[in-house]
Amino acid sequence: MYSEDVLSDLHFIEECKSMHFPLDEIKRKLELKSKTVMHTRDVERQIDAITQQIKQLHNEIAVLLPLINFLDEDQKGDLSKKLNTEGTTLIESLVSLTS
Repeated sequence: MYSEDVLSDLHFIEECKSMHFPLDEIKRKLELKSKTVMHTRDVERQIDAITQQIKQLHNEIAVLLPLINFLDEDQKGDLSKKLNTEGTTLIESLVSLTS
C-alpha cells in the first residue's frame, strides 16, 4: 500500500527515535536524506542521457568512418579546417575507440 520510499522514511524515523534523537533533528536528517536521494536520481538521469548520446555518436561515427577513409588527403584537410581543435581531437579519440 505504501511506496518503498515512504517505507524507507518510516524505518529511518523509527531508527532515529530508537536513538532518542529529538524530532527537529529527525526532521533535519530526513530532509537531508531526501535531498541526497533526489540529487542521486538527477545524477543518474544525467549519466543515462549522456550514455545514450555517446551510443548515438558511436553509431554516427561508425557510419562516417568508411566515408572519411575514402577521402583524399586534401579533402581530409578541408574537413579538419572546418572542425575546431576540440572537435578534431574528439573525432580522433572516437575513431581510436571504435577501431
